[in-house]
Amino acid sequence: SLSLSVFVQCAGEENWVDSRTVYIGHKVPPPGTEAYIPQRYPDNRIISSKYTFWNFIPKNLFEQFRRIANFYFLIIFLVQLIIDTPTSPITSGLPLFFVITVTAIKQVRDGFSFSVFLLLSDETDVLLSCVLVFFSQLIRAFTDFLAFMVLFNYIIPVSMYVTVEMQKFLGSYFISWDDEMFDEELGEGALVNTSDLNEELGQVEYVFTDKTGTLTENNMEFIECCVDGHVYLPVDLCGGLSVCFGGEHEELFFRALCLCHTVQVKEEETVDGIKRGIHQGSTHTHIYTHTHTHTHRQMFELLEVLNFDSVRRRMSVIVRSNSGELYLFCKGADSSIFPRVISGKVDQVRARVEHNAVEGLRTLCVAYKKLSREEYEQVCHLLNSAKLALQDRDKKLAEAYDVIERDFILLGATAVEDRLQDKAADTIESLHKAGMKVWVLTGDKMETAAATCYASKLFRRNTQILELTTKRTEEQSLHDVLFDLSRTVLRHLSGDFQDYGLIIDGATLSAVMKPSQEGSSSGGNYKEIFLEICRNCSAVLCCRMAPLQKAQIVKLIKASKEHPITLAIGDGANDVSMILEAHVGIGIMGKEGRQAARNSDYAIPKFKHLKKMLLVHGHYYYIRISELVQYFFYKNVCFIFPQFLYQFFCGFSQQPLYDTAYLTLYNISFTSLPILLYSLIEQHINMDILKRDPSLYRDIAKNSLLQWPIFVYWTFLGVFDAMVFFFGAFFLFDNTTFTSNGQMFGNWTFGTLVFTVLVFTVTLKLALDTHYWTWINHFVIWGSLLFYVIFSLLWGGIIWPFLNYQRMYYVFMQMLASGPAWLSIILLVMVSLLPDVVKKVICRALLYSLKCEKNMVISRCCTLSLY
Repeated sequence: SLSLSVFVQCAGEENWVDSRTVYIGHKVPPPGTEAYIPQRYPDNRIISSKYTFWNFIPKNLFEQFRRIANFYFLIIFLVQLIIDTPTSPITSGLPLFFVITVTAIKQVRDGFSFSVFLLLSDETDVLLSCVLVFFSQLIRAFTDFLAFMVLFNYIIPVSMYVTVEMQKFLGSYFISWDDEMFDEELGEGALVNTSDLNEELGQVEYVFTDKTGTLTENNMEFIECCVDGHVYLPVDLCGGLSVCFGGEHEELFFRALCLCHTVQVKEEETVDGIKRGIHQGSTHTHIYTHTHTHTHRQMFELLEVLNFDSVRRRMSVIVRSNSGELYLFCKGADSSIFPRVISGKVDQVRARVEHNAVEGLRTLCVAYKKLSREEYEQVCHLLNSAKLALQDRDKKLAEAYDVIERDFILLGATAVEDRLQDKAADTIESLHKAGMKVWVLTGDKMETAAATCYASKLFRRNTQILELTTKRTEEQSLHDVLFDLSRTVLRHLSGDFQDYGLIIDGATLSAVMKPSQEGSSSGGNYKEIFLEICRNCSAVLCCRMAPLQKAQIVKLIKASKEHPITLAIGDGANDVSMILEAHVGIGIMGKEGRQAARNSDYAIPKFKHLKKMLLVHGHYYYIRISELVQYFFYKNVCFIFPQFLYQFFCGFSQQPLYDTAYLTLYNISFTSLPILLYSLIEQHINMDILKRDPSLYRDIAKNSLLQWPIFVYWTFLGVFDAMVFFFGAFFLFDNTTFTSNGQMFGNWTFGTLVFTVLVFTVTLKLALDTHYWTWINHFVIWGSLLFYVIFSLLWGGIIWPFLNYQRMYYVFMQMLASGPAWLSIILLVMVSLLPDVVKKVICRALLYSLKCEKNMVISRCCTLSLY
């Protein structure tokens, strides 16, 4: 509890008015309290959801009404209500209501009204009559147009959008349920944060990946340290050799490692069920120095912390020893430490750092300087002025850090090893075979990153490395370097294939991305030249990159003229900008928190799981969604084209061919479930084959299954089948009797016959296209056909009291009572499916011949190798 005393001070006197006790965290008074006033505090809830209880209806209506598809079907429904159309408003209203129910929307449409004023005189009666006749004809033509639009609007069914959304939503669970993407160490599997990008996983052309924690384990193992040019191994340090602390710099080096860092301590104790926060480490640090005979304790007071940031690439602390000496210890990347050093064994340490970098080790340089009391007071004044600034505080802090962190004495450097993750090299090699270009974007030193790229097979031994770095641009101008590299890659395009790899650093990238100056003749072309070089490189390494530069690289590739699909993968908060910029963002559940996983579209435990996500799940998703969209269009061409042909035989009177119930339920019940299930579980190629042969990913690249030639094929197939349905039924039963009593079928019987052939044909075609059969496929496909038959028997065999007329009474049973009707159904279905059967026979014959030729080539190669 917290006791507060309230008093009034007047003319130097203190008059105590009242006091009260605030019980923090208590909703009820503790026992023994005399008086208690219920306290009302604002809660600390943070609402991050899109909707609340109060704004759900208006906000959701606004969001859904912006979709052109919903607006289109709403207009169709309203037209059916306003004018006399050949079909009932139920045929559009019921599917639209189904969509509204599934997606939780209610449509709102503002009405527009206008008035037309005609000023006429008595002398213009003849002109008025002519105008009225003209307008009446115009209105009649417009209403006829609307009626035909309603009649043929089923070519784009509203249920298709619901089916696509359900396919994406339900299909995303297959990633989460994949046991092969479950990590035993973390105890977690893959996560799906959005289901709208499933098919994009099958179209990725560029993969941008972080290095540390993504390709590597982010588990640092100490290898060695170099102090004043002397190298110390772990065995030397753990063995207690006196040489380790024999000199002043050795002692300062290890003192700096102990002091120059920030420590966060988590306290597990709880107060009334609320866990305590994370506290910064103590301002006093104790260092124990062991010798053979004694243990010495030294205490240092932490005065200031100059926190690490990705721009400076270093951090510093100011401490005071128990003897009163002031030290500034600094550690950071070699590129940020060496330029600020004025003394020390710089050449020896630099040589060791470069050697370790070539070996793939991560290095860290350590430096220090002593501060006098006057210098410390100046430092405090600079820092306090920057911290108290009301404007541009971060900028002023950076300027203060830049002034303070100068004139260092170099102590040495450390080297740690960050091993590659399991199967990281195999994953990158598979992505290359699949036709994807892999870029590594890292803040590490060039030599360290290059060694990792060789180990992960991003660069091969025969890869010719092209460098676009600060070191080279210091020798030549950026303009000359870019054109030299461009000539190099373009010279080999017409000759033998050469594998190129590009290395670029952050400073050079900034120069390339710099906007052109007015009057500059070549500045504006750097981006295009850089992109041309990158297009001809199989892999690119970008080192010394800031987080925003990673996002700039991704944005540059996205905006190129090819507009490729990009994927970014990382594990830390510094990768979030890159992940958000790419088309598809994937987060690794690493050791740097969950920022990347939470801001990504998908999250996976390890980098190796990216292989299956793209080559298997991405491949399946794209194939399935492509087949779903094309099949929906095909079956609706088959559905609506006979209606179009029927108008030539009914004088364009807008007479519907099918009954209202069939128009309504065709896309909702009769043909929707088989294609939905197909789009969820179909596997045209076995999963193991997709993993063994990554080149199969190239077959679906560049949106190859949704191109115009394939669209035209499905259109012609739909038109062909529709003509078989209509003209087959028309010519088979023209001027003939059908029943035993000599009755002829009417128009509704004719339409039912065509509709029956239609439902069976489109369903059996999907069965022919199915490669992966399970009991669920059999249940849904044959169950849909059975449901159609049962519904037709019920719909035509019962007098429905809520209908004003029953035009379908006994129609379906009368059709089934005719032998010619049975024969025509079987014959027309077989003729309609004939092109699919012929196509499958030809494709299988060609595939068999290609396999035979491939086996013959392999056997010949094996025979030659024996000789």
